[in-house]
Amino acid sequence: MRTKTPNLLADILDAGGFILDCTRGKTLEDYQHDRQIRQAVERNFEVIGEAVNRLARIDPSVADRISDTSRIIAFRNVLIHGYDLIDDKDVWQVITGSFPKLIAETQALLPTSE
Repeated sequence: MRTKTPNLLADILDAGGFILDCTRGKTLEDYQHDRQIRQAVERNFEVIGEAVNRLARIDPSVADRISDTSRIIAFRNVLIHGYDLIDDKDVWQVITGSFPKLIAETQALLPTSE
């Protein structure tokens, strides 16, 4: 594992935890009507996508153990460059669908400090 890898994995988990905290107990309708939550969630998805992108460049063997890295990076690119194409329903589907798997996979990759 490369020197920066644990930091990138920690960044993914930190941003992921923030997203989960922001959306806990919320519905799609709550999300759609709260600009602050939407923007905070989108920003943290950007962080996750950038961390995955960097991880894929510096430590591909670790990145390969995360499902759908190319989709995660593409999602980040849409959030940053295609802001006018963002569909709240799609973002919500990521949060409630595949996102928990990313968190679990990342936790499993992060070295423990024992």
